[in-house]
Amino acid sequence: MSLIQLSNVTKAYRTGEEEYVALNNISLNIGSGEFAAIMGPSGSGKSTLLALLGGLGRASSGSLTVDGIELGGLGPNKLADFRREYVGFVFQSFYLVPYLTALENVMLPLTVQPGLNGTANDAATEALRTVGLETKAGRLPSQLSGGEQERVAIARALVNRPPLILADEPTGNLDTKTGDRVLDLLGGLHGKGHTIVMVTHNVENAKRAGRIIEIRDGEVV
Repeated sequence: MSLIQLSNVTKAYRTGEEEYVALNNISLNIGSGEFAAIMGPSGSGKSTLLALLGGLGRASSGSLTVDGIELGGLGPNKLADFRREYVGFVFQSFYLVPYLTALENVMLPLTVQPGLNGTANDAATEALRTVGLETKAGRLPSQLSGGEQERVAIARALVNRPPLILADEPTGNLDTKTGDRVLDLLGGLHGKGHTIVMVTHNVENAKRAGRIIEIRDGEVV
């Protein structure tokens, strides 16, 4: 069963008189519970595709649905609701708030979840336990290694139990050994039923996924 469906999706940017087409008429299905890796050279459109899947941008044309929800038809508030309920983001640069502890960073997605105030601490603690960092919940990002910061970012992505996790070069700033641990963690989440879409330029990393989607010049090849 498909969780994600793209039909003739194009994404173009205009700067002055010039138009740049980042994605060109892409049609693609990604199944529920699938682990897919998106590969391609720099500028090929893979990060643009990930952003569209997460509701961080809108397609210029075509149809993009996630779990039957047509993202192009959602207003700003509904799109924010979609991101909160359906998507966990993991970025190469972590994007942790430097003056918040690991636990507080993980709790951030829950601060806008109605009715979760009483259980946010417990949910964040459990998410940190999942990534093996419950003993470092009180540390600031500057007191954590790069690999630990990435694991905090993953805990933040999964704290509200989203069906879809989007990872953009999640091992890009890590050494090989630490990167392997992060990939093991993503594989474990996939085994628990999460759909994972990971952008990577690393062939060995892509082999961890069950499917490799290659993009060149804004098109699936």
